[in-house]
Amino acid sequence: MWIISRPWIAGGTAVSQWNHAIQQRELIHMSGTDFYYESMITLAKRLEKIAPMSGPIRAYYGNSGTEAVEAAMKLARYHTKRQGIIAFYGAFHGRTMGALSLTASKAQPAPSLFPCRPGVTHVPYPNVYRKPEGMTAEEHIAECVRFIEDRVLRLLCRRRKCAAIFIEPSKVKAATCPLQPSSCANCAGICDQHGILLMADEVQSGAGRSGKWWAIQHTGVEPDIITIAKGIASGMPLGVMLARAEIMDWVPGSHASTFGGNPVCIEAAMATMDVLENEGIHNAEIIGSHMMKRPQRLGETHPMVGDVRGRGLMIGVEIVKDKKTKAIAHDERDRIVELAFERGLLFLGAGENSIRIAPPLIVTQEQADIAMDVLEECIGMVEKSV
Repeated sequence: MWIISRPWIAGGTAVSQWNHAIQQRELIHMSGTDFYYESMITLAKRLEKIAPMSGPIRAYYGNSGTEAVEAAMKLARYHTKRQGIIAFYGAFHGRTMGALSLTASKAQPAPSLFPCRPGVTHVPYPNVYRKPEGMTAEEHIAECVRFIEDRVLRLLCRRRKCAAIFIEPSKVKAATCPLQPSSCANCAGICDQHGILLMADEVQSGAGRSGKWWAIQHTGVEPDIITIAKGIASGMPLGVMLARAEIMDWVPGSHASTFGGNPVCIEAAMATMDVLENEGIHNAEIIGSHMMKRPQRLGETHPMVGDVRGRGLMIGVEIVKDKKTKAIAHDERDRIVELAFERGLLFLGAGENSIRIAPPLIVTQEQADIAMDVLEECIGMVEKSV
């Protein structure tokens, strides 16, 4: 979410700090595959302190989220000496061939690029709003977990052949749908029981957006590996994979990136972390809670608002044709997004029929209220037109 007709919201608090940090660098490039640069170590130590898993941590630097995911897949297979990987329907993990094999959020572009990397099995994501009729939320979650244990690990991706389960703590691309704590805990239990690694893709949900450093921290589960990018360096090309030190045990040269962790992006990340620590994460929690109340109230008065979910400043509003049938309102969703754009507000569609609300982490309450006013206006206009 971004208000484009009011210049006062187009800049961020981190901009001046970010520019100052970049200007202080003696080098704009060096190859971390051959030499160390002090700031690479400094950032790694800072990330270790806030990592969502306990114990010593090791870091790998790349240029993007998809590179971090590729590195995680490679490390999982290297460490476990297994080939199988489990991912969820609706997931988005990237567009390079390995990450694309995990992705199942839309029909394109994957079919035209098949076959992707083999060994990946997709399983149902526990979306409690779309649970089968007559089933409780907990029953639906339990059924999805049983599918992994009884079907996939027994018949398809055998227990002793499965290297990792990839999860998104918040399924962003498909429907901005947070993973329920019990779902995450059950996945972690399966991993612990069978020696499978638990991977958390925090590329979009991490770096403070959920109101905590990492969205998985809302579940109480500690992953083995996390992938980070996008917000961690304010959009500069930096991807990071963090793993427990005993897991990142590959020999030197097993994986590398020529430009990953270059000095400019490292400084951008540390300047961004300063802002997140000082104001951004707290603001995401407070303003996110405030913003959630508006679309929740809209659900009481607007027949097209089917479900509202999210954490912090990552909120999803699912648009339906009818609340009882929950029929998908794809075209209506697109029209709401278009109308908002015409009024100077940027939203993104998520999945087939959801609206993703993801403003800058420094958004003010006044700006948030303006955005919610525009959203309500646009939903009302579309409802009157159908």
